[in-house]
Amino acid sequence: MTSSFTFHAMTGGDLDAVMRAENRIYPFPWTRGNFVDSLAAGYRAWILREGDDMRGYGVVMPVLEEAQLLNISVIPERQGQGLGARLLDFFMMDALAQGALRMFLEVRPSNTTGRRLYERRGFVQIGRRRDYYPAHGGREDALVMARDLASISRETEGIRP
Repeated sequence: MTSSFTFHAMTGGDLDAVMRAENRIYPFPWTRGNFVDSLAAGYRAWILREGDDMRGYGVVMPVLEEAQLLNISVIPERQGQGLGARLLDFFMMDALAQGALRMFLEVRPSNTTGRRLYERRGFVQIGRRRDYYPAHGGREDALVMARDLASISRETEGIRP
């Protein structure tokens, strides 16, 4: 049996499920207010579903010809199965379709899995934000990464926003 993945715009009705997942995934999760504010501001927020089940989600903030990836998350049971790459490819295609020429993101230096994903998708480190993230026992820096979106359509055939 083949799995059928679909993307849906996140709505307020998704927030209970998103918050349950967010609190399971992260030691320092986004708050419900972060998601509510993102939706109210018109950010591009998406849910990845397999059938009726949410498998992942994310939020991208469009800013003129740029896009800032704010959140990308896969439920714990499905991590390591390529869904993060599927989400990221979709977010890049959607940003490109919205007129973005470049995408930015921050990632914890300790998040080696995330860093590898971003690097495989063409992101490069362009800076560092000191003490950006809360961490057990203090703060953790963020690596700032960016990628031009011009070549996205050739790399992600079949993925359309």
